[in-house]
Amino acid sequence: MSTVVSQSKTNLLDLNRQGLREFFHSIGEKPFRADQLMKWIYQQGESDFTKMTNLNKELRGKLEANCEIKAPEIAYHQQASDGTIKFALRLEGGQEVETVWIPEADRATLCVSSQVGCALECTFCSTAQQGFNRNLSVSEIIGQVWRVATTIGLSKDTAKRPITNVVMMGMGE
Repeated sequence: MSTVVSQSKTNLLDLNRQGLREFFHSIGEKPFRADQLMKWIYQQGESDFTKMTNLNKELRGKLEANCEIKAPEIAYHQQASDGTIKFALRLEGGQEVETVWIPEADRATLCVSSQVGCALECTFCSTAQQGFNRNLSVSEIIGQVWRVATTIGLSKDTAKRPITNVVMMGMGE
């Protein structure tokens, strides 16, 4: 009788630049690969390793086998008459958090959640009515920014208005 051991993939959204450099060093690659990968993820909005053509095929294969770029999925969104878009993003396990994109003439602010639920009991806030559940992981927080940025567009050429400011929600703001 054989036992199948499931190895979870490393979500690269959990790693900062130094963490990525250390990761690449640990798999026998040069640390500059972290910079190349970050450009693909954060400037190009790419999550498919096969499309990262300045990485060699062997490295792309290693990344595909051992890693993922996994952000929360959009469950639904609502757009207000002023252009503001409220996104409900689904996390692993089915919980949802809200992320709000607020465009203005000279900037666009993204409000991102840092927790599922809230420990404060503000009567005007629907999140507070849930009570506090848990803090979000790095990839769940960064993933909100990445998901909305890739949805609305990453640059002035492709976006309604690219994200210029980020505000954290869920800490009793």
